[in-house]
Amino acid sequence: MSSTSSIFVSRIKGLPLLDTAGDQVGKVRDVVLQNRPGKRAPRVKGLVVELFALRRIFFPMVRVHSIDANQVIISGVVNTRRFEPREFENLAIDDLFDRTVYRRGNDQPFIIYDLAIRQVRPRDWELSEVALRDQTRRRPFAKPHVQIVAWSEVPDFALIPGRSADQVLAELQEMKPADVARELHDMDPQRRAEVVQAMDDELLAEALEELPEDEQVEVIQSLEAERAADVLEEMDPDDAADLIAELAPEVAEDILERMEPEEAEDVRSLLSYDAATAGGLMTPEPVILAPDATVADALAMMRDEELTPALACLAFVCRSPLDTPTGRFLGAVHIQRLLREPPSTLAAALVDKGITPLLPDSNIALVSRYFATYDLVCAPVVDADGRLLGAVTVDDVLDHILPNDWRGVQLDQLRQGV
Repeated sequence: MSSTSSIFVSRIKGLPLLDTAGDQVGKVRDVVLQNRPGKRAPRVKGLVVELFALRRIFFPMVRVHSIDANQVIISGVVNTRRFEPREFENLAIDDLFDRTVYRRGNDQPFIIYDLAIRQVRPRDWELSEVALRDQTRRRPFAKPHVQIVAWSEVPDFALIPGRSADQVLAELQEMKPADVARELHDMDPQRRAEVVQAMDDELLAEALEELPEDEQVEVIQSLEAERAADVLEEMDPDDAADLIAELAPEVAEDILERMEPEEAEDVRSLLSYDAATAGGLMTPEPVILAPDATVADALAMMRDEELTPALACLAFVCRSPLDTPTGRFLGAVHIQRLLREPPSTLAAALVDKGITPLLPDSNIALVSRYFATYDLVCAPVVDADGRLLGAVTVDDVLDHILPNDWRGVQLDQLRQGV
């Protein structure tokens, strides 16, 4: 398809949606447009498709193989979850057709009669033209006078309001952190600031951990220092330390001074290590057991819903004190082993003697090889005196060996349904 050819939305409505085998999946009912900041044309995010069960779903444009006068050919799996428009999205037919707008430099009102979209590069579509009908009264049944103009000739097109901040917030409360992060990632800076100010600290902290590093910094810097401290207290200490390390020293110190002393102490301890070492990667809050703890005690601690799946896979048996840095590290026990033993069995009797702890100055290359060698998702970190300092999880390692922009790429792919 030529990158300059445009297709009017009214021609798409009702077309059958066919998979690569030629089987009909449903019918096109609308086109989803998303406003973008600056002077960029609104993006075509996807199609609203009506399945034979009359359920309307979203299908991303990145999986649209071709569109012609008779059909739309797609590839990939169809997600049958019911379609719900998101922030700054509008439906071409339901929301924009028949809307009153004005042309640039013209005080005469027009009605949106149709919209045209075009493919600008593989998998990327955008709005190209707007068909406008004037509002002058004409004889009954007379053919309306329609003029086709570039989308940029309709300046208030990009000003069509989305959902209110309160509506967005209500929806975010029901989402998983990765989905909240995707929503924040898609918002323009002004709307994101409004929503962030209204979010509760715990939800914001969970979403921040899923955002690209530069966006984490932007969000934290947009908050007052007291609020920033509250949010960072809700984050995992290793993630909070990574974020604080990216702030200006005076800003970072101000926030640390406002955090609860115990939380700030954990973060300061992690900041004392190089970020690309086991010490910089670890969390100081793994599952720690006393030598007399039973299997039942261990499993009760591992059921804590605030633990990540990786941290819940391994418990560490240590002498008192049981807060990091602990007394002497005695060994680690796998959750699979605990699940196979009677509840009254001592966990210390089940430690895996094949797990060699990491040292805090172990570099990222050594840590990566360690995880690959032992097939672990969690590993202990001890100091020279054999005291447990924390635990490194495989997701922390991946964060540091993947490209710096991997979170942004992942969020873009999730948004597009890739």
